[in-house]
Amino acid sequence: MMRQVEIVRKFTKHAPGSVLMKQGDTWVLCTACVEEKVPSFLKGTGRGWVTAEYAMLPSSTLARKERDIKKLRQDGRGVEIGRLIGRALRASIDLARLGERTITIDCDVLQADGGTRCASITGGMVALEDAAAALVASGALAESPIVRRVAAVSVGICAGVPTLDLDYAHDATADVDLNVVMTSDGRFVELQGTAEREPFDDAQFDALRALARRGCETLFRAQAEALGRGA
Repeated sequence: MMRQVEIVRKFTKHAPGSVLMKQGDTWVLCTACVEEKVPSFLKGTGRGWVTAEYAMLPSSTLARKERDIKKLRQDGRGVEIGRLIGRALRASIDLARLGERTITIDCDVLQADGGTRCASITGGMVALEDAAAALVASGALAESPIVRRVAAVSVGICAGVPTLDLDYAHDATADVDLNVVMTSDGRFVELQGTAEREPFDDAQFDALRALARRGCETLFRAQAEALGRGA
């Protein structure tokens, strides 16, 4: 069963896309900022870029999480999750239609209770779509470069039972943990799965994929409802 999902748009003032993504007790602030430049490997190609950064605020977990600046290096987990979010969101957009500009999605975890990377992707998608709409409204683009939506959810096998949308208690004890990123037209962008104890078989994998598909369908409806409110 999915945790309660709430997507609050225009949560902060300055970013053209700003979303508070609530999924149970996991809360992530997702902002989308536009820059009129691209990485060097895209200069002169006419194509844009979508990238992401991810971080957890110090008070987002039970024990205070030290800021990266104190360690003088980026947290490896955060870098890996940021890359996942960027890859996922690039599946939603026509980069040629975006033109030579970069949209950066910043995902800051305010409160963590499992599934933060998945919530970041789902909320980041709405922030990205709002930023694209702002480019159209300003006249910078003739049409939105968004061609489909993406969403993500975690599934797992907990005490032998396929389980949807793992909170921290389930995630910490799951026999199998699988993060699934899907497109709104029913295709997969990424599957990250691990057997923490016993390896899983085809039947279990099929059950988890079906459960993830059902969860993503719920998230796509939540995205559509949030964007349809015109807030």
